[in-house]
Order: sequence, then structure tokens, then C-alpha cells
Amino acid sequence: MNNTFSDNSQIGIVATFSELVNEDFKGEMNALCWYRNLEGDFKEIVDKLQLKENITEVYPKDLVSLQLSEKGNIAREIILNDLQLLTDFGASPSLNLLKCYERDDEFDFISTDVYSYHVDRSPIATDTFLCTYYGVASDIISNEQAEQKILIPEIRKKLKELHNGPSEEFENFLKENYFDLHYQVKPNAKPINLGLGHLWRLAVDHPKQQVLPCIHRAPIENDGEYRLLLIC
Repeated sequence: MNNTFSDNSQIGIVATFSELVNEDFKGEMNALCWYRNLEGDFKEIVDKLQLKENITEVYPKDLVSLQLSEKGNIAREIILNDLQLLTDFGASPSLNLLKCYERDDEFDFISTDVYSYHVDRSPIATDTFLCTYYGVASDIISNEQAEQKILIPEIRKKLKELHNGPSEEFENFLKENYFDLHYQVKPNAKPINLGLGHLWRLAVDHPKQQVLPCIHRAPIENDGEYRLLLIC
């Protein structure tokens, strides 16, 4: 067991998919980890898939069509099983071969891309599921170690200048442009890397949520290395 995960009050550790989807978030815990040490050669799958654009969705039929070694086949069966488990649960998983995400460089004082620490929001009760099979993995951080960017005085001042409208409409402006979803880490904060092969469930901001949403970010990719990521 990885002590980085098991000793952290933000993270709950489970041993099965059933526990992952059925355990309730509570208190400070807003991330659940189905901790796994996966066998198989996921790099072989990445090497044999074709990147069509910066983010290419990979479908089960694409995986099935690959000619793989025994270890590559083990990796493929794991991915196909994860996709099936999530689909049967009622989720809509997507497997992505990823070179990079689009960057948001419109404003120099605030970023709203996925490389910025952020939370996910949904109008319905749902969660974010995430597993990195190959490449660099995402990070999460505890809510007490980060501050909503819209509450930082110098950023808020610039956002008000950008809004340039009635003050009663300012909060809606922040939500409509997703500024309120993004966070800045505090000094000496300690992000937690989600690692490879573990299937994660992260709390989302929605009306029925009982805990704070999980703050997370996409990692900066290694040069020349793709990521293989399941997300829904």
C-alpha cells in the first residue's frame, strides 16, 4: 500500500470496483482510489495506436484490432474491463490517447485550462472517474491547501475590470466563464500525484454533494511521450 495515499485524510482506499462506486464521500474525504498494481504492457498499446489530433478518443474496436504481445494483451483486457465496468455502472467512459490539452492564454492573470488546479461542476449528482495507464498522471490537492482564484484580491480586481458591467451580475459572470472553478495553491502546499493504474473517483461540485469538490489538475506532459487516460 502506498503510504502517500493511505495516510491522507482526503483519500479513501478501496479494493474493488463495487466499493469504489458505492462508498460515500465524507468529511475531508473527496477522493476514492481503487488501488491497483497492474500487469501488462501499456506502452505497447500507446506505441501501436495512432494519434489523429492532440486528443484522440480510442474506442474498444480500436483496441481489439491491435496485434499485441502477451503482455500487451493483458493491458488491453484490463482497459476493456474498466470501460465495461464503468459503462455497466451507467457512466460514459472515454479512453484518450493524449499529446496535450488546449492551453488558455487569453489572460495573463488567470488561466481556465485543465493544467490549472480546478474542480468539476455538474447540474446532476455525478462523480469524475479517472485512470492514467501510461504517461504522467494527474495531481490532486486538499481544499485547505488551495484558494479560489476569484477570492484573491488582485485577481478579483482584474476580473471586475474585465466584467465592466453591473455589480449584481458579477457572480454570474464568474460562473459563466468558469473562473470560479479554478484555484491557486498556497505556499508549501503538497500536491498528491494519482499515479499509474489506479482508478480514481473524485467528488464533483453539484447540488446534492455533501463534501467539498476535489481540486485537481492535468500534468504537463513529458516531451515526446503520450498519455493513455480513461476519464468520465
